[in-house]
Amino acid sequence: MITSAAVVSAVLVAVLALRNASEPARADGECRPTELLEPPCGAWFGAFVPHERANLEEKVAAYEEQVGRKLDIVYTYHDMSLPEGTRREGQLLSPEEQRVGEDHMLLLSWESKWWGGTKEQQPRWEEIAAGDLDATVIDVQARRIKDYGRRTGKKVFLSFDLEMDTRTPANGTPAQYVRAYRHIHDRFRELGVDNVVWTWIITGYLNHGDLFTGMYPGDGYVDWIGYNQYNYYRCHETGWLTFEQTQTATHEWIRENISADKPLMLSEFGSATDSARPKRQAEWYAQVPPVLRDLEGVKAALQWNHRDPGPHCDLTVANEAAWEALRKVAADPHLNQPTG
Repeated sequence: MITSAAVVSAVLVAVLALRNASEPARADGECRPTELLEPPCGAWFGAFVPHERANLEEKVAAYEEQVGRKLDIVYTYHDMSLPEGTRREGQLLSPEEQRVGEDHMLLLSWESKWWGGTKEQQPRWEEIAAGDLDATVIDVQARRIKDYGRRTGKKVFLSFDLEMDTRTPANGTPAQYVRAYRHIHDRFRELGVDNVVWTWIITGYLNHGDLFTGMYPGDGYVDWIGYNQYNYYRCHETGWLTFEQTQTATHEWIRENISADKPLMLSEFGSATDSARPKRQAEWYAQVPPVLRDLEGVKAALQWNHRDPGPHCDLTVANEAAWEALRKVAADPHLNQPTG
């Protein structure tokens, strides 16, 4: 009996050793990112980190030290202004972004705005679709992205007018948005830009469902679909919503009404705080990993560590308990995938 037990034990140890030995091979093989930067075996972890243009690297490093790991994706925003003087809001792939991009993936949000500009300077979808901005804006940035790919071999996620469902009618009609999006996509292709992963990002508010279907550019123009859902609590007087409540209904709606198989991105997720329960934000983040694993096709989750305008709208990580909960999210094996 003792001999048999010893044999069984030895066999179990050998099997476990083989399983452990095979895991790196799997990570180095079938779990490598696809051509569209999709992680087949889990999801990327990323964040929007508040920064000025010049201190992006410093702010990303500080966030990473707090969260206990390197980000997979760093999220930045740009308008469609003309670079003038020291102004760089309209310059995709700034020098700081390119340095951060050496060991991170980049998600560039490109908005049809001129931040701080006059009403006449605000780009409209009709003008973009007609090619009026090609020479001054679209082609300039397309060539910058193309050059970045040629020099580094890297691709970037690019989102045109995230949350476009909130920008109509001010920027134009849904049909005009679709034409503008397709024009930018086709113009990039004409210029030989082949290192863009086209990412279509909506708010995810289901009362905007008709807008979503009317503003979807089509499967041939979209590589990833993102949505931005939060536990806003008192910020929008929604009541406290769990992570599952913020994500599941929108996820199911997208799968049923937009795409059954495009990779999905929680392009912004986060939670407000509850002043009456200081640990409630930590409890909210603690719920993320098991829910995230069950969201079929969600291949990236980007934490929003900033505030929105208005009272009670601070969505930053509020205290050490919340940071510790987020560290556990970031350390979850599902969110730790090989990047190369």
